[in-house]
Amino acid sequence: MDDHRLARLVAAQAGQLLLELRADRSVPPASLKAEGDRRAHVRIMDLLSAARPGDPILSEEGKDDTARLGAPRVWIVDPLDGTREYGEPGRSDWAVHVALVTAGQPVAGAVALPADDIVFATDEPPVVPPRGSGPLRVVTSRTRSPEETDRIAAALGADLLLLGSAGAKTMAVVKGEADVYAHAGGQYQWDSCAPVAVAIAAGLHVSRLDGSPLVYNEPDVYLPDLLVCRPELASDCLAAVCQ
Repeated sequence: MDDHRLARLVAAQAGQLLLELRADRSVPPASLKAEGDRRAHVRIMDLLSAARPGDPILSEEGKDDTARLGAPRVWIVDPLDGTREYGEPGRSDWAVHVALVTAGQPVAGAVALPADDIVFATDEPPVVPPRGSGPLRVVTSRTRSPEETDRIAAALGADLLLLGSAGAKTMAVVKGEADVYAHAGGQYQWDSCAPVAVAIAAGLHVSRLDGSPLVYNEPDVYLPDLLVCRPELASDCLAAVCQ
């Protein structure tokens, strides 16, 4: 199985586990989020370690092994992105992220949206639908909209769409439900690596908010900002942030 298919399989299996856990009435609601993080992490580690035993894994829920810095291939995963939303009954804006990085760049990846029964992955790059009529839409955090996002929305005359996980927000652009996703502050490499892999495969613009490349498997796992958007909107978005 190649790396693209493996990323899809692992994300899908972790997502199925999370759905089953969420439906298990014996799990106390107060424990659901922590159990989801823990069990999805274990499942992903087991699957990747069995399939690619020589590859280091950087996971939000695991201990960072600095041996990854000298490795030619590193998996970067977020077993449950959008833990808050996962713990809220009925919400679907949470995700599972699985990505492979070489030379600082994501080369394969998958984002599962288990509650929507869909996995976006680089083995079958998604096709972004043409933009429809009406105002542009900028997707942002449902709990904290960064100033940079507000500036982009104002510059584009766009409406705001509020969602939870970074994976769900990025996939909203991939699905054509939004045109721009911009974020500043509070993210780490595992938050954006797999979504960026899928966005690149779909032909979207991806960068940091200053226009520089996103680089992964760095010593500092903090990677606070990103821009994912339709290519034709990139220059206007970057200009709005840098003005």
